[in-house]
Amino acid sequence: MAFAPPQRLVRALGETAPDGDDWLEKLPEAAQQAVALRELTVERVQMPGGRSSLVVLVRRADGTPAVLKLAPPRFRPEAERAALAHWDGLGAVQLLEPFAGEGVLLLERLHPDVSVRSLPEAKALLEAAGTLRRLWVEPPAGHAFETVAERTGRQAQAMRATAADLAAVGPLVAAAVAAREELLAAPPEERLLHGTFRQSKVLAGERMPWLAVGPDPVVGECAFDLARLVRDRVEDLIASPSGASITRRRVKRLAESLDVDQERLRGWTLFRAVESGVRALRVGRPQDAELLLEFAGWL
Repeated sequence: MAFAPPQRLVRALGETAPDGDDWLEKLPEAAQQAVALRELTVERVQMPGGRSSLVVLVRRADGTPAVLKLAPPRFRPEAERAALAHWDGLGAVQLLEPFAGEGVLLLERLHPDVSVRSLPEAKALLEAAGTLRRLWVEPPAGHAFETVAERTGRQAQAMRATAADLAAVGPLVAAAVAAREELLAAPPEERLLHGTFRQSKVLAGERMPWLAVGPDPVVGECAFDLARLVRDRVEDLIASPSGASITRRRVKRLAESLDVDQERLRGWTLFRAVESGVRALRVGRPQDAELLLEFAGWL
């Protein structure tokens, strides 16, 4: 079978590697090798797929359905492997082979076309929050995961560089960076976090009703993880005449339901929304940037 990468993946990788991507060129051969090594039967490539990996629906030699996932090094697939191994199926998709595979993961098959996002909004937030709570565990001893301080430090530097060229985003960037500095002055906890959690990252399963997929794990406080969930369905929030008040109520409701400090959640939501908006500007997605920065202005 030919493993042509989905166009969504090609476009996304082009944003982060505009001068070309050796990994994409080698992907068809790497996928063939991964399938042959594990004696898998290929059903299909998942379409439209994600923005950071090739996902292939397969069956193992005994007929068990599974998912083969291949990701380039810059998306930290080995960190994903380590996090999934530590969670061991609690709240997250199960890792089916523990050994390192150079960016190749074999995973439990969930229902790839059924995410929490398909539920009505209130129910979706409830189920997503419940899933996220199960992931917040102590990190393993001697872990090598990136910390929230390290990740957001890189992001803040890139935000400042963009703001230097685009004066219009300067005030929001300044507010977001100031919020980060205040939050990091007294971090309240250290937990293993999903890192990129949102409704579309929670899929229906057989073993449990809902399980998280696609972590970009990081170690830090729970409010950082929850912040990405606050802005889910941002396009609907922006379209609503009461979007700002809905957002403030959502911050309060999520903070209370997961025992997270409301002001810390608001601060991390601001930082992450501005960071995503500025990054969207930087890679040429002005419509996404406009939505995110307007949302950030409500906080």
